[in-house]
Amino acid sequence: MAAVTLRLFASAREAAGVSTTLYDASTVSEILSIAQSDFGNEFSQILAISRVWLNGDPVEGDAEISDGDEVAVLPPVSGG
Repeated sequence: MAAVTLRLFASAREAAGVSTTLYDASTVSEILSIAQSDFGNEFSQILAISRVWLNGDPVEGDAEISDGDEVAVLPPVSGG
């Protein structure tokens, strides 16, 4: 298990009520699963359409994470 920062942006941040939180997890999918349990259905719906990054790079859910890593959830942004 690794201590990892989860950073949430835009509507993901609004749904969760926080912009950052710390989790202990081994993979990106594990940290996102824990976050879904913590933050509920609205967050889960936003996560389903969001991009996920690990330390500034796009990532798939089964990627392993290490102490000090940062996972970011970036929902689509609308506007003009």
